[in-house]
Amino acid sequence: MEQAKLDALRDRYGDVDGGIIYDPEFKRVADLQFDGTDRRIWPFMGISTFAAAPYRPDAAAENFADLDVAILGVPMDLGVTNRAGSRLGPRAVRAVERIGPYEHVLRVAPLGEARVADVGDVPMASRFSLDQCHADIESYVGRIVEAGVIPLCVGGDHSISLPILKAVGRARPVGMIHIDAHCDTSGRYEGTKFHHGGPFRQAVLEGVLDPERTIQIGIRGGGEYLWEFSFESGMTVIHAEEAVAMGMAAVIERARAIVGDGPTYISFDVDSLDPGFAPGTGTPEVGGLAPREVLQILRGLTGLRLVGADVVEVAPQYDSTTNTAHAAAQVMFTLLCLLVRSRAASR
Repeated sequence: MEQAKLDALRDRYGDVDGGIIYDPEFKRVADLQFDGTDRRIWPFMGISTFAAAPYRPDAAAENFADLDVAILGVPMDLGVTNRAGSRLGPRAVRAVERIGPYEHVLRVAPLGEARVADVGDVPMASRFSLDQCHADIESYVGRIVEAGVIPLCVGGDHSISLPILKAVGRARPVGMIHIDAHCDTSGRYEGTKFHHGGPFRQAVLEGVLDPERTIQIGIRGGGEYLWEFSFESGMTVIHAEEAVAMGMAAVIERARAIVGDGPTYISFDVDSLDPGFAPGTGTPEVGGLAPREVLQILRGLTGLRLVGADVVEVAPQYDSTTNTAHAAAQVMFTLLCLLVRSRAASR
């Protein structure tokens, strides 16, 4: 290094606090974190909210006033067909302390650019009744939607997406970008149609999901014979191996073309990731996507008209490394950035 350059760096950075940042974009984010000092919030202290978002347990009583995005947990896994445990997913994802505050590709610091709060968990009347839980989810998310707020949900098993879609699609059917190992469009089993293997068949039949504006990405495994409804109804299915062969840029282009400029929901099942990255889930399928690939897809969706999103099927007790919760939390943070961008554009 030239001595003159070293001297200039010493003059500018040699005796300043870490909170002193000069680049305008980086300073914008730093000012939200440091508040004029060299101290930041300790990530391992206080109540665990997602990405250290403000905690607003009173939000429902105040009709979700002054919020753009409401983060909420849905700790329910009564609809699982294999390993239970995703009821613990919301706590595990919230406990990940190294998330945010900045998304470097999208260049978004969501908590400083929109009114975001963690409003706690959906209050459910019965831990034993799947039907009652679904009714409670639809009612609670419906209140958020009616207040003009975008819901970002963390589950819980994938059956929670049905009542959420019934809330966000109540006024008109929505499109969907669905990243998963499974299409989740199978039928009634053992007396119930509300399990986690069939929410999107029911959402189409309920008239809240437009199958021709739905794309399912990362599909694989031995359950292919169960997904007839996806193909029959007009959903676009991209298997995991097809996605890799196409390349993520082509997947993004296809997804954007299918959902267009209409209202769109994003649903992410953590089992879309290969279990080498995310073993903590109830129905792992070998041969899945990498976290980097999922993040690339999501970052390519900026500018869409988004009405909500969910992250589901984190079952932390099957992952001693906590990698599954970390991956899910990073995906959820990226979704939050997309929702904030979408809300800003709608204004």
